[in-house]
Amino acid sequence: MKRRGVVRERVIRVLLNKPDGTLTMYRIAKEAECSFPWVHEFLGKLGASRLVKGTEVIDYTGLIKYWLKVKTKPEKREYMHKDPISLIKKASLPCTLTTFQAENLVQHYLFPSRTDLYIKTEDVEKWHEILTKEGLVGKGNLRLLLTDSHVFYGSLKRQGLTIVSIPQLITDLFEEGGVCTEAAERLLEKVKVKNHAVRT
Repeated sequence: MKRRGVVRERVIRVLLNKPDGTLTMYRIAKEAECSFPWVHEFLGKLGASRLVKGTEVIDYTGLIKYWLKVKTKPEKREYMHKDPISLIKKASLPCTLTTFQAENLVQHYLFPSRTDLYIKTEDVEKWHEILTKEGLVGKGNLRLLLTDSHVFYGSLKRQGLTIVSIPQLITDLFEEGGVCTEAAERLLEKVKVKNHAVRT
């Protein structure tokens, strides 16, 4: 994973989670775990594209679309398990839901046909051990996603489960495509309405 691409995504994630411009560049650098000069340079590029003004996101949809263009695809491990949610709760390992299950918990539009789960890269063998004891390896209803741990940034709690931040969820749904695209568009509209209400 190229460091520059990782940092770029971290900054975008921070901005989309706090788009109102109240974060300073120094704060963004701290939240993204990167240097101030890098944030300053990158925000300059986003500003030139009229996606941000200072640290305020002025084109939320545009920044989501930009993220989709530069997004690093996570490494995937696939399994089949009869009850993924019970397994997740029992495993007690750091993880955060995205796509179908996460969307169902926040918006209730998609049927949770598959469980997509970001995990810590260092825990992959522990998950594999658990899943091979109770499930099967191969294309199924559970996917482990491995990427930069900053994906956990801004995670939310729903019904005793951890889900990715709403901007991360929207981006992941768009990337998934198909029925997830409409779910992403609905969620994006709700976020934009909320952000507008906050500003006015």
